[in-house]
Amino acid sequence: MTALVHIVDDDEAIRDALSFLLGTHGLANRCWHSGEQFLLDYRDSMRGCIVLDVRMSGMTGPECFDVLRGRGCRMPVIFLTGHGDVPLAVEVLRAGACHFIEKPPHEAQLLAAVREALQRDIEIQESYDARNQLGERLRQLSPREREVMDLILDGKLNKQIADILQISMRTVEVHRSNIFDKMAVRSAVELAGLLAKN
Repeated sequence: MTALVHIVDDDEAIRDALSFLLGTHGLANRCWHSGEQFLLDYRDSMRGCIVLDVRMSGMTGPECFDVLRGRGCRMPVIFLTGHGDVPLAVEVLRAGACHFIEKPPHEAQLLAAVREALQRDIEIQESYDARNQLGERLRQLSPREREVMDLILDGKLNKQIADILQISMRTVEVHRSNIFDKMAVRSAVELAGLLAKN
C-alpha cells in the first residue's frame, strides 16, 4: 500500500492547510475529520505516518493513539497541539509518539518531522518483514533440527552434539547442513548474527 501522511484534525482550515503544504512538497496525504472516522477506516496494511491533533471534539488525539497502539499500529505518530501541554507531550512521547509540535507548526519543522516519520515507517516495516521472514525460516526446522541449532549456538562441536543427542556424527552433519540451508546462512557465526538481530 502507498505510504501516505494521514492527517487527523477536526479543524477543516488546518486540514486543508496541512494537506496543501504537504502536497506542494510531493508528500501524498489524506485527511480525516475525527479520530473516530480514522479508526473506522484504519487497516493494518496502511503505510506512512499519522499527523494527529491532540484536542478534538469527541475522541481526543491521545485516546485515538491508545486505540491504534492497542490494534498493533506501527505507523509513527506526530501530535499537533494548540496548547503548550508539556506533561501530555512527555506522556505521548514515552508511549511511542514520534514528535509533539505546537500549532501553528513552522513549515520546515513539520516537513522535517513528517519526512523523518515516513523514513521511520520504512525502517519499521523492513524490520517487521525481516522478523516475519525469520519466523518462517524457523518454522521450517524440525524439532530435532531446532535441538541441533540450539547446541550449535551454544558453541558445541559436531562430536559434542552427537554425544549429547545420542546420534551419529554424520546425522549431526546432515542436520547442520539442513539448518544452514533453511536459515539461508553459511556458517554458525552468520546464524548467530541473524538470530541476534531479530
